[in-house]
Amino acid sequence: MRIKIGYDISYRYFQATPIILMTEVHQSRIDDLERPDIPQIHPPVLIDRYVDGFGNRCCRLVAPPGDLRIFAETIIKDSGQPDPVVPDAVQHQIQDLPYETLNYLLGSRYCETQLLSEDAWRLFGHTPLGWARVQAVCDFVQGHLRFDYQQARNTRTAVEAYREGVGVCRDFAHLSVTFCRCLNIPARYCTGYLGDIGVPPVPDPMDFSGWFEVFLGGQWRTFDARHNKPRIGRIPIAYGRDAGDVAISTAFGPEALLSFSVTTFEV
Repeated sequence: MRIKIGYDISYRYFQATPIILMTEVHQSRIDDLERPDIPQIHPPVLIDRYVDGFGNRCCRLVAPPGDLRIFAETIIKDSGQPDPVVPDAVQHQIQDLPYETLNYLLGSRYCETQLLSEDAWRLFGHTPLGWARVQAVCDFVQGHLRFDYQQARNTRTAVEAYREGVGVCRDFAHLSVTFCRCLNIPARYCTGYLGDIGVPPVPDPMDFSGWFEVFLGGQWRTFDARHNKPRIGRIPIAYGRDAGDVAISTAFGPEALLSFSVTTFEV
């Protein structure tokens, strides 16, 4: 399967402003790209590309005062298979976990494990360990939160989503990640492309999507409490502790968003 992916985003800056972009497909999928997806900048500026501590491809640049357009478009090859379901994937004891997963057991900016630990064990402590426990978390989160794009708020934490009962895909992921960490399951946040492939299309404008992964059975496994079923064509951009680590654009100064569009569909 070939999937066309891309974005076209415009900002306005009021002074020379350093920014970090995280819009390139994750390095684990570079070999599947038919051509590079390095961001194109207009007006042209110098960009410094690097890989961050989570393994995400990033660009650093200084935006001049005025309007700045950031865009890219490419095609990526994909298996066309839905997210794997592995019901017998076991949950590891903490002492047996790889060192690099331990950071994903801890609380983070949007995932307040200390505040939700008691609720997590009350809700899920009776469920079987492993895949079934994570699925129970997804089932609960999907039923507890109402998806409402108009209620999006980039400061909403997992606890706030839990109390408010509403959110967007990042809130579904944050609450799920927090519950899993409370239950001693390493969980990381993921952002990327997810088009309407193999499912009825929705009329809403496309956007980047947020989901999460847990470490079970010796590897990272994909879960998505927002949709709560395996999907086709999931293309990761970045992984981190929560959405704060994987923002598509981080400006070190004031900015205004002028336009935003994302493309992802089978060709």
